[in-house]
Amino acid sequence: MQIYKFGGASLKKAKALSTIIDIIEDKKELVIVVSAIDKTTNRLEKLVDAYLNKESVKFDVFEKIKRFHVNFAQTAFGLRYGEFEIELLNIFNQLKQIINQPCETNYETTYDNIVCYGELISSYILSTYLNINGVPNTLLDIRDVIVTDSNFGDAKILWKESKELIKNKFLANKIYITQGFIGRDRFGRNTSLGREGSDYTASGLAYLLDAESVVIWKDVSGIMNADPSVCSFAEKLDYLSFREAIELAFYGAKVIHPKTIKPLENKNIPLYVKSFLDYRQKGTEVKKIEYKQDLIPIFIFKANQILLSVSPKDFSFVVEENISKLFALFTKYRIKVNITQNSAISFSASIDGSNRNFDKLIEDLNKEYFVKYNTGLELVTIRYYTEDAVDKVISDKIVLLEQRSRTTARFVLQT
Repeated sequence: MQIYKFGGASLKKAKALSTIIDIIEDKKELVIVVSAIDKTTNRLEKLVDAYLNKESVKFDVFEKIKRFHVNFAQTAFGLRYGEFEIELLNIFNQLKQIINQPCETNYETTYDNIVCYGELISSYILSTYLNINGVPNTLLDIRDVIVTDSNFGDAKILWKESKELIKNKFLANKIYITQGFIGRDRFGRNTSLGREGSDYTASGLAYLLDAESVVIWKDVSGIMNADPSVCSFAEKLDYLSFREAIELAFYGAKVIHPKTIKPLENKNIPLYVKSFLDYRQKGTEVKKIEYKQDLIPIFIFKANQILLSVSPKDFSFVVEENISKLFALFTKYRIKVNITQNSAISFSASIDGSNRNFDKLIEDLNKEYFVKYNTGLELVTIRYYTEDAVDKVISDKIVLLEQRSRTTARFVLQT
């Protein structure tokens, strides 16, 4: 059995569904994991914010999401849309019931209850389209087989519990359509696996089902040494080791979700990243490689960074006690730290600028620390750097923080 994962960028238009039929061709045994269509998750996040802030605009946001998907389905299903309209609208009615209820105060649980509908809708549309066009398949709710912990917004799969539920759910010689990104905790509550978590779903299913391989279909030709939308010199990497893929994901490479690789590495299941737009091309293979790879410089760019610098008001040394306090606050406010550096009495960290808890973090830090920060920065990581590679990214820019190891150079830049 193989696992195919199709991302939202591959499903921007209804005509893209016909490409999926071409890709799966004569497959008789396959699990297809699908993300929300195009930018639906972003739209649902706006719905979450409007709902929690008790804004009447929530109904306008809801209607736009509904209209987008109805138009998408009408185009995809053609004259047969009427046969499936009621079931599609029932999904939206479930979502509308949620936003009609008094809102909860917890952002993460509310987020997971609402945002999961992106995948529920896209998987229904894809399954129906395939059935209409002669590709029999079974639509399966991934929440019935993937059990997670209760870390809402960034949950992890519980392997033992999921293994028990998945027994006899996926039969041989059948095609299944299911959702990425979502699951349920032990108490039956909706959870999400973190942004772009559909890759993690695909690798988790591969691990649980002892799959032959995982193929992630993207709108790029494979894993590149740089983001082709940013760098004209981007090149495709033909092979990567599991270890290197984990490193790249850790540093923020967008093409692979950070939690994707470990389940595959544990069972030595190869991962292929291939182009949805040019599906006959080879793409990139991620597999177990025993020898040291001779790789070209790999560039990873993270925009919208904040460089946060703190020093204790009592001028105490920044040693284990102070550092543990700082990381406890980062954990409390669910803030991901991308790079750190400290001196005797100061500590600096580059963090994502989009975190909604940033103001609360600053308020807490101000109790014990002098705090400074710069916004609108860029973090650049270069694996296997050369001086020429470094010059490509830091020339004409102000370097606010720099770190180098044997293989990796990192820079926080003011652009």
